[in-house]
Amino acid sequence: MRKDKPSSKTPQVSVSETPMTPVLSYEHKEWEDLTIADDYMFKLVMSHKRICKHLLEMILGIKIRKLMDPKTEHAMKNSYESNGIRLDVYVEDDENTVYDVEMQIRKYSEAYFGRRTRYYQSVIDFGALQVGVKYHKLKKSIIIFICPFALFDKKHHLFTFKNTCQEDTSILLDDGTSKVFLCTQGTLDDVSPEVKNFLAFVEGLPVKDVWVDKVKDLIDKLKQDERKKADYMTYQMKIEEEREAVREEERQNAILTLIKTLKDLSIEKSKVIEQLIKQYSMSELEAQAAVQANW
Repeated sequence: MRKDKPSSKTPQVSVSETPMTPVLSYEHKEWEDLTIADDYMFKLVMSHKRICKHLLEMILGIKIRKLMDPKTEHAMKNSYESNGIRLDVYVEDDENTVYDVEMQIRKYSEAYFGRRTRYYQSVIDFGALQVGVKYHKLKKSIIIFICPFALFDKKHHLFTFKNTCQEDTSILLDDGTSKVFLCTQGTLDDVSPEVKNFLAFVEGLPVKDVWVDKVKDLIDKLKQDERKKADYMTYQMKIEEEREAVREEERQNAILTLIKTLKDLSIEKSKVIEQLIKQYSMSELEAQAAVQANW
């Protein structure tokens, strides 16, 4: 029986074979093209207390006596080691209730949204406990996601989730939390005309509505503010810098994985260097330095 000779070719180990941290797609938009559906503009608009208050009252069908000043890009985390989050719009009222409002452009699985709201809830509660609030005095909290797509049964515009007993759904566990999803693409007549007009506005459709007109006027005014425009351009640059840093980190991790894999396969250094030059467009000196540092 003929025995095949060991191949002298270097095994092809591509970047796709190494674990990667997914990079979310990010659409660059000009300042003049931003709409209420873009989270940057949404946060600017919701930083105006009267607008934010009316939106909450409209979605939830409640009256809020007094609302504190909204906080946008509100940073929170459970601990030093945990993943931090930035809440789009965080605001409290004078009746012991906290609201978190998120403009959610990207569509993920329903399980993702369930766990994301769960994590947001835990971070909000932990933030309160950190400043000495006893658990039985935790504020009520309502997390709202505004979504320009359909969710769950694909019919409702509004989904409100609370903890109920599975054996008897009329029994509510009074933990003071609610999660609300407001979807633009429902089919049922389950929200007020004013909410429908707002959802159409989020979709970019022409709308005749007194409150929506106020929001439009505010957006037009914001777009004429050169300082706001400059802030947005700085924000865009930071986002791109962060994306570039993630890409470079992934590239370096992939290079290290490739070197380790080929070393474990007893591939000669010169072959590894050739592979790095070919796969990552590295100069010969860069490839030699990478192999030398990690061999």
